[in-house]
Amino acid sequence: MENILPKYIRPIAKIDEPVNKVEFWDEAIDAFDDKKFKEAAIAVINYINPELLEGKNTEGDIEIVQMQGSAEIHIKITKTIFSVKAPFLRITDKTNKVALLRKVAEVNFSPLRLAQIRQHKDTLWFECEMPIELSQPNKVYDILRNVAVYADDYDDMFINNYNASFYKKPEYKELTDTEKEQVWKQITAILEDYTNYVQFFKDKRWDDFIWDMLAITMLKISNMPYVHGKLRSDLIEYISNLFNGDLDFNFRVDKGVNYMKKLKAKSKEEIMSDIYHANHLISLRWRSSPQAITDRLKFNLERVQKYEKEESNFNVSYYIQFTLLKLIYDYNLEDVYKNAIYDVLEEVSGLEPNQAAPKLIKVFYAMQDGSISNRKTKKEKKGFFSKLFN
Repeated sequence: MENILPKYIRPIAKIDEPVNKVEFWDEAIDAFDDKKFKEAAIAVINYINPELLEGKNTEGDIEIVQMQGSAEIHIKITKTIFSVKAPFLRITDKTNKVALLRKVAEVNFSPLRLAQIRQHKDTLWFECEMPIELSQPNKVYDILRNVAVYADDYDDMFINNYNASFYKKPEYKELTDTEKEQVWKQITAILEDYTNYVQFFKDKRWDDFIWDMLAITMLKISNMPYVHGKLRSDLIEYISNLFNGDLDFNFRVDKGVNYMKKLKAKSKEEIMSDIYHANHLISLRWRSSPQAITDRLKFNLERVQKYEKEESNFNVSYYIQFTLLKLIYDYNLEDVYKNAIYDVLEEVSGLEPNQAAPKLIKVFYAMQDGSISNRKTKKEKKGFFSKLFN
C-alpha cells in the first residue's frame, strides 16, 4: 500500500437541520440586560431554531413541543417561568428497574448539570424549571442543548442495556434509495480504508498512528448527520474515550480497536437501520463563532508549528485531518468553515503527505486566525478552495 492520505467524501446534505441565527443572540443578551426576561428567552429560541415560533403569537404564554430524534421536548415560557421537560422513556415489566434507576442517579450527578431525570409513574422525564428572571441566555441555551442531546442519546442506551422502551415512537424520514446506496458506499469505503491503513501502520511498526485512524474513521461516520440510534450512541462513547487524556493511551486504542471489530462485523441491514433523517429542536453541536474557532484551534497551534518546524509532513497531515473533523463533530459550524473543511479533505484524498500537508496547513491557519470567515463558500467549481491556492 502506498503512503497516501485516506479518501474523504463529504456527507450528503441533511434535511431540516436547525441553523443558528446569530443576530438573535445579541438580541437575547440585550433583552436580558434590559430585564426583558421573556423577550430574552424568545430570542434564544429564535437563535437555535427560528422555525419553532414562526407564525405563533408570543404575547401570551408560549408552549412548544418538538421532537429531538426519539425524544419529545416541551418548552414553556411565561412572564414568570421558563420550563423544559422531555418524557423520553417508559419502564416496562421487562425493565431491569434497579440497574436503570441506579444509572439515572449517576447521570443526574454527571453529565447533567441543571436539568435532572425524574420518574413519573412508569415514565422517565428530563426536567428543568426556573423563574424567568434567572433565564440568562447562556443558561437557557445550555439547558436546551443538555436536555435535547441526552434525552435523544440515553433512550437508545437505556433501551439496549436495561430493557426499557421508547416513550413515543421515533419520528424520522427515510433516506431515498439512491441516498441509502450512496451512504452505504461511503461507510463501506471508510471501513475499508480503516482496515487497510491499520494494517499498513502495523507493517511499518507505526502503532501510534492506529489512534489517528481510529479517530479519523469514527469522526467521519459520526459526522454524517443522518447517523442515529445505537450507532450514534456507540460512536459518541468511543470518540469520547479516544480523546480522554485521563485514560491510558493503549487502553483507549484497545477499546477503539475492539469496537471497530464489532462495527465491521455488523451487517448492512443492522448499520443502515440507524441511518435516517430525524427531527431536531436544536443542533447537537455547540454553537460556534469565528472567535470560538480561533480559541479552539489555539490548543492545536503549537503541535502544528512543531511538525512544520520538523518538516514532518506525515505527522501534520494526520494531525490536521482529525483536528478538522473534530471541529465538525463538536461545533455547529457556519457554511464557510464547514465547506472549507470538506473542500480541503476531498482535495488531499489520495495525495502523498508532502503534497497534502501544505494545503491542510493553509486551511488550518486561515481558520485559526479567522481570515477564513471573509471567504465565500464553494458553491461552484472555482470556489473558496481554488481561490485560496491560486
